[in-house]
Amino acid sequence: MTALHASDWDRDAALTTARILLEIKAVNFRPEEPYTFTSGWKSPVYIDCRKIISFPRARNRIMELGVEKIGRHIGYESIDVVVGGETAGIPFGAWIADRMMAPMAYVRKKPKGFGRNAQIEGEVPVGQRTLLVEDLTTDGGSKIRFANALRDAGAICEHTFVVFFYGVFPGSFEKMKEMGLNLHHLCTWWDVLEVCRERPYFSEAALKEVRKFLEDPVSWSKAHGGVGSVDEAKLKDAVE
Repeated sequence: MTALHASDWDRDAALTTARILLEIKAVNFRPEEPYTFTSGWKSPVYIDCRKIISFPRARNRIMELGVEKIGRHIGYESIDVVVGGETAGIPFGAWIADRMMAPMAYVRKKPKGFGRNAQIEGEVPVGQRTLLVEDLTTDGGSKIRFANALRDAGAICEHTFVVFFYGVFPGSFEKMKEMGLNLHHLCTWWDVLEVCRERPYFSEAALKEVRKFLEDPVSWSKAHGGVGSVDEAKLKDAVE
């Protein structure tokens, strides 16, 4: 299986992003000791997009591709305010806002609990069309919470952009779509695997186990002690 892309440009952007992430060692394969996400899913793969902030040339190229993607799929004049999600989305939101010459704000995971008790920092006037920016998404849960906070404040939030989308956990796109939130991303794990065919970044044994996970993430998660259904993930997310 390979990633599906809307156009040749989207595919090229995805593979370029994947190559950069592999080069800066933001990609982690650990089948023997799986990672556990807040939603309860177990995964042999983990992406550390926060490393991008320490590599100026890498981040410049990724942000160029991100703004081009936003322009192609949303429109350059269709966004009034760029909003970063606490905390990883704040630098990415700032770089994108700068390139788009748009105002920037950020949204907290919850009200700060003192002073103005604000959840949104910066000016986001009622009726403004916002672009929610984060570094990545696994199953979309945090995007929905941030989008709801913006909507509760009177903003319009119909689009969210991330550098990396896991693209494997069931219900992610559907869950966001139901909430009226369109996800735009540069690359997924399928793009990383495609680039791994070019150079031996990881052992063939590790790649084989990762492919097994990508083809059936629910069974893989359950077999390794994680949640084994979307309902379980939703329940854990609600408790969190």
